Amino acid sequence: MKLFVGLGNPGGKYARNRHNIGFMALDQIAADHGFSPWKSKFQGQICEGKLGHEKVLLLKPETFMNLSGQSVTAAMKFYKLTPDDVTVLHDELDLAPGKCRVKQGGGHAGHNGLRSIHQHIGAEYGRVRLGIGHPGHKDAVAGYVLRDFPKADEGWLDDLMRGISDGAAQLAAGDGGKFMNAVSLRTAPARSSGSKPKPGKETAEAKPAKPAKAAPAAEDDRSTMQKLLDKFK
Repeated sequence: MKLFVGLGNPGGKYARNRHNIGFMALDQIAADHGFSPWKSKFQGQICEGKLGHEKVLLLKPETFMNLSGQSVTAAMKFYKLTPDDVTVLHDELDLAPGKCRVKQGGGHAGHNGLRSIHQHIGAEYGRVRLGIGHPGHKDAVAGYVLRDFPKADEGWLDDLMRGISDGAAQLAAGDGGKFMNAVSLRTAPARSSGSKPKPGKETAEAKPAKPAKAAPAAEDDRSTMQKLLDKFK
């Protein structure tokens, strides 16, 4: 079994906060892949399902961000999981909005949810870092992450959530490269073959056809007398 943990804060007032992007990602996966209904357990909300050949538990801790490790530990002990079985999806200030990166192990970079998980299970778990951008000054971070995504962000946010869901089976299988490819197909789709050519670089089809040369006039071989008679017909 694999354990996907989404980080966020419980309650409607936080539901659309930047800090809750991990919760949003799990909600998308659960909805798209036919997971069981959410229920309360392990100091959080859980649901179960299959991604590819893997049985997966989705967990949204309800301990508030700073105590997320308590909920993660409770679920891991019950199912006898190791840190290698755990992947945490969380907001990342150091990535541009809409960017996504996969990482195994490492530090918590001051993220309170990751800090709590580190304290309970160590650092050797997987992470999916979901970019939300940085407000520009560390004193503005707390207010920034606890504000809702603006309407202007809804487009890239929806693409990112759908991309994560598309690649969820690859993530569960441990194939980070294929997972990232699935995300990229949503967030940076290939340009359509029907796109307009760049100015000055016309395609063969776009070049105007050259006008056909007029056929030469037939030579008039009538005699002078015949030409004169033909005028009076």
